[in-house]
Amino acid sequence: MSNIRLVEAKLPTGFRFHPRDEELVCDYLMRKVALTDTFQLMIEVDLNKCEPWDIPETARVNSKEWYFYSQRDRKYATGLRTNRATTSGYWKATGKDKAVHSKGTIVGMRKTLVFYHGRAPSGTKSDWVMHEFRLQPTFSVSTFKEDWVLCRMLHKTKEIGKNLVAWKAVMMT
Repeated sequence: MSNIRLVEAKLPTGFRFHPRDEELVCDYLMRKVALTDTFQLMIEVDLNKCEPWDIPETARVNSKEWYFYSQRDRKYATGLRTNRATTSGYWKATGKDKAVHSKGTIVGMRKTLVFYHGRAPSGTKSDWVMHEFRLQPTFSVSTFKEDWVLCRMLHKTKEIGKNLVAWKAVMMT
């Protein structure tokens, strides 16, 4: 049983682990980077050595979401580009990064990534989506060499869309 599930088990009925972006950055990622997280709820995963479907069950919160820490791997030793390749595919960034605010100040950024099977640029899009949270440079501690991110990964299912199409077909008849 994961640490998150242990915490959820002690909460009253109806409460779930469903933190806002601000809480993920301020309450979890900042503590991880500052090494003040005494009771670490989330596990550490190396995204370059692990496929999305192989993420440990201990990171799973409900039927569709996983939460974990990961160190950003640089594509080149002296560069800033992040390596997001795995054995069977790669994580591709989509859209613009979204700022995470706390009390009117930008404390972090959220990047949305989609997993593609194969190699770029001819990969095949999958149903795996990940939100990668990182600290703003002003809030990260420069003495640490490690560049930690907090990830929320989910597996989209198409059942909702199929049910909606079936419901519309019934309503049309």
